[in-house]
Amino acid sequence: MLIEARNISLDVPDMSHQVLIGHRRKLRILKNVSIALKKGETVGLVGESGSGKTSLGRSLLRLHEPSEGQILFDGQDITHASAAELKPLRRRMQMIFQDPQSSLNPRHTIGSILATALKLNGMDASDKSIAAVLDRVGLPSSAIRRYPHQLSGGQRQRVGIARAVALKPDFVVADEIVSGLDVSTQAQVLDLLKGLRSEMGLALAFISHDLSVVRSLCERVVIMKGGEIIEEGGTAEVFAAPRTAFTRTLIDSIPLPEVRPGWLDS
Repeated sequence: MLIEARNISLDVPDMSHQVLIGHRRKLRILKNVSIALKKGETVGLVGESGSGKTSLGRSLLRLHEPSEGQILFDGQDITHASAAELKPLRRRMQMIFQDPQSSLNPRHTIGSILATALKLNGMDASDKSIAAVLDRVGLPSSAIRRYPHQLSGGQRQRVGIARAVALKPDFVVADEIVSGLDVSTQAQVLDLLKGLRSEMGLALAFISHDLSVVRSLCERVVIMKGGEIIEEGGTAEVFAAPRTAFTRTLIDSIPLPEVRPGWLDS
């Protein structure tokens, strides 16, 4: 396995309660979660807001340190690795954020944003290299000189994807990256991800609340609720025969009749 979480739990301070001065009660937002991704595999992490899916994605990247359990990347235990120990692995583990507007520095051009990411990882940051990355995600080389506010939402999301794939990672977490886009732009971004996954052999954890999007992209789906995995399996199998009432409710909420339970048998 390329990336694996073994029985991880994650506690954060409960900001709504203060038991003693200076001490806050802990809130457990991940509860004994285990998941693994192979190289080249795309897994959908699905659940309602607060289900723990984003916390799990960030934990897999070691942006959160688990309170319990173990995280392994390419066979290496990174559960409690320091920032210095993680630095050589950071290029290989990337995240694409939900809101590219807030994750791209508005004072920097697209070229500068990508050049910074490349330089920090000791990679070629020439205009020629950056133009090749932009072309890879369907953006013109002229975008090098533009600022984030001069791009559409779909174009900004392509820049976010470019920043991640420019570093030639092995594992990417994509956090609700099409949720703010119109249907046509969503389809274009999903097609781009499919192509990059195939071309680069990426392992992709695709976080979404939208099962119809997950169905179009992911081979496997993980359903989360209350910080726990309540169901997982091949995407086709989960859609055809959900084992939990919660998953069935999610599928029933999809506004397309052909993706209700049993659609694969028609």
